[in-house]
Amino acid sequence: MATRDERLNRRYWETTSAEYQAEHAAELEGAPLAWGTWRIPEETVGALGDLHDVDVLELGCGGGQWSVALGSRDVRVIGLDFSSGQLAYATKLASHHSIDLPFIQASAEAIPFAAGCFDLVFCDHGAMTFAAPERSVPEVARILRTGGRLVFCNSTPLRAMCLDAEWQLTTTLHRPAFGMRRLTDGESVDFVLSHGEWIRLLRSSGLVLDDLIELQPQPGATTTYPWYASYEWASQWPAEEIWIAHKR
Repeated sequence: MATRDERLNRRYWETTSAEYQAEHAAELEGAPLAWGTWRIPEETVGALGDLHDVDVLELGCGGGQWSVALGSRDVRVIGLDFSSGQLAYATKLASHHSIDLPFIQASAEAIPFAAGCFDLVFCDHGAMTFAAPERSVPEVARILRTGGRLVFCNSTPLRAMCLDAEWQLTTTLHRPAFGMRRLTDGESVDFVLSHGEWIRLLRSSGLVLDDLIELQPQPGATTTYPWYASYEWASQWPAEEIWIAHKR
């Protein structure tokens, strides 16, 4: 059964998906295999690893830009999202590139696949931001094969702690580090865990932490998400990070 937070987030994305793609699709499609709001190339980060002969699930695929780019490189990938609006865009994008990809509408808190189906589950500000981690992480562990990997990019606790009452990013701490977990403006909910909470959740779900990559924009980088973090802020302090873990 969907939680209140999940219903709120789904309603938000159904309402805003068209606006979101109108604002960001050109950049997302111009640099599809890239991470975060500053589009740092995967070839630079190297988070996904070797994708030859692996089964991949993008969890919270949004408009499908990552999935379509991987599919065009003959990677076996499935996109999953809870928003029909986002999936409609993803389906149209795949058709535009003449790529036949499966896109599934479902929740990351109740993933509709049998155990041990995937070698890699990943998301870039997708389900690990908008789904309750204590529900989504065990689900990911369930559907991963032994040795399979979870890779996800999300906001850092530091960024969340520096948001003021008007949700403006500052250089001052405004929120406590302890007990943060759930940030909401009433329209949507972002889940932000401390590093210790993420590590304990991964371990309790049967996953082993391999790496934590703090992202820094490349010199001269631009973004269509200026409200998220300015270049000056993100070049000095990590606003985004990539977690990499595997199933033991």
